[in-house]
Amino acid sequence: MSFKFRCRANARLSMAVTAMLALSLVNLTMAKAQTAPPALSLTEALTKAATSDPTLAGSEARVAAAQANQRQAGVGPNPTLGVELENFAGTGAYSLLDRTEATVSYQQTLERGGKREARTGRARAEVEVARLRRAVRTLDLLRDVQVSYAEAAAAEADLLIAQARFIAAHRSQTDIDRRVKAARDPLFAGSRADMMTAQAQIARDQAQDRARNARVELARFWGGGQEFRLALEPFFEAKGPVIPATLTVADLALLEAERDVAVANIRLEQSRAVVDPTVRAGVRYLGDGNNLAFIVGGTIPLRRFDTNRSGIERAQAERNAAEADIEAARNAREREIAQLVARILSGTTEVERIRTEVIPPAMRAVEQVRDGFNRGGFSYLDVTEAERALADARARRVSVLRQYHLDQAALDRLTGRQASYIQTQTAETR
Repeated sequence: MSFKFRCRANARLSMAVTAMLALSLVNLTMAKAQTAPPALSLTEALTKAATSDPTLAGSEARVAAAQANQRQAGVGPNPTLGVELENFAGTGAYSLLDRTEATVSYQQTLERGGKREARTGRARAEVEVARLRRAVRTLDLLRDVQVSYAEAAAAEADLLIAQARFIAAHRSQTDIDRRVKAARDPLFAGSRADMMTAQAQIARDQAQDRARNARVELARFWGGGQEFRLALEPFFEAKGPVIPATLTVADLALLEAERDVAVANIRLEQSRAVVDPTVRAGVRYLGDGNNLAFIVGGTIPLRRFDTNRSGIERAQAERNAAEADIEAARNAREREIAQLVARILSGTTEVERIRTEVIPPAMRAVEQVRDGFNRGGFSYLDVTEAERALADARARRVSVLRQYHLDQAALDRLTGRQASYIQTQTAETR
């Protein structure tokens, strides 16, 4: 009877210690929640990064440069004003200034073959290329922010697991110390428990450092500090692949715009194959008699050597290369989307099965082993093994969730899910 009473007393003491540790953790969490700033959502992080993009000024300048080039492309060639003096000085009869003949002429090159329209068309296509490059650069930035947010959330989740491991190790250490003092376990069991607790504390401290560094890395996208916390509830939700109804494929649009530039180059090279005549008109002053005469003239290049044939062939080859790049990029994008969707679906299934089929039995096993340990039926190693299995299951779930969010970030980049932030960014900079 005395042994059973002692076991019950020890069990009640262990439960009391566990309750106190749990209550302390809850109070600490509540205190942090009351003093901590509001949780930063992914939407808020993307907005902060989009509005603080340091490359935005450079992108806007490149667009402005392309627009200025378009305006310049519509300008025709300047006319030429010429002055000629003949018989200004010489010998014999031409030594007198009164025989000087002066000619003032106005000369203009006439563009033919649609050169101005071709230049303007290419410049217009280059403006679209500059705009799409800005969009692609912003989508890359948003993907990096989404990845960094997922990494930070995973680090916070790992910290929760490390804290739970430390609490379990500390609880086991208390139980072992009690049993050692009661001479029910050898002294090395207490030393082993102290070692396990120290290792759990080190792992928790390292997890805290990783979580803090991940927040710092995330805040660098908008130049902020680490004084914020993350909303972890969405991190633990795996709902399958999210694909927007309307796809915004900025990368393919950029390749198509570059193909349009190549097509415009063909028109420009073809127009350069057409020669441009130059007309000239002027007035000639005849010093001998002070008479005036009007003159007209012109020149036209002969297409004897340079017909710009190779220039046209080069532009056509560039157009063909651009079309091939578009087709290759489209195929690669479809393959990557299919792979991401398959991985996301697999990850979603694994996360749900771990949550419903692995973690609950692992939790029951911990409770059962600990209850048997308190009654003297199991050893400390059995308790440690059961708690390790539970922690490993939770860690595996976090690892799968991390990969799920990373894959979703890559899928969002390919489908242009975050394209609305580009519109907001552009509107705020105008």
